[in-house]
Amino acid sequence: MPNNVTVVDHPLVLHKLTLMRDKHCPSAVFRQLLREISLLLAYEVLRDLPMTTQTIETPLVEMEAPILKGKKLVLVSILRAGNGLLDGMLDLVPSARVGHIGLYRDPATLAAVEYYLKLPDSLGERRVIAVDPMLATGNSVSAALDRLKQAGATNISFMCLLAAPEGIEALGKSHPDVKVFTAAIDSHLNDHGYILPGLGDAGDRMFGTK
Repeated sequence: MPNNVTVVDHPLVLHKLTLMRDKHCPSAVFRQLLREISLLLAYEVLRDLPMTTQTIETPLVEMEAPILKGKKLVLVSILRAGNGLLDGMLDLVPSARVGHIGLYRDPATLAAVEYYLKLPDSLGERRVIAVDPMLATGNSVSAALDRLKQAGATNISFMCLLAAPEGIEALGKSHPDVKVFTAAIDSHLNDHGYILPGLGDAGDRMFGTK
């Protein structure tokens, strides 16, 4: 496994992921599980946040207490399915700035096509975490990371629910500096670019569309 990839194989993550893979899992339950898993993944993604201290008073004494250092995080959802992970991360870090990148995959070429972009200012001074449930071919994620770097981002991580070996390899070539965090690496992609065994189209599963 590449050095820039971390698989968060916590028992709770694996259990919830199994429930999500089941094709009989209702959309409402799928969304809730995705939100819960995003919290668990986020703990690992944010493990190395910089810290400082500040002087506070407890009910008993004054102390130097640890607190986060630096500018607020930026969370970037790769639409539309990325919003499922974004919601859970915002539960954990509600003060984070939020960006959105709208991409869809051309069904013929599997290339990423951008249709929306809205990002916070000063990305170069902030830790940026891009989120999308699936890392399949890597085309959409790579395009999103291109746009983040064009906007000035230099410290970027990517968090997903499932990854395919093909997507990990492609992202490693196009963005070797970006750390990838995922709950599982599945077997391979099928002829339509879907992850196997996977869980289907995450956006459709979230919103009950086809």
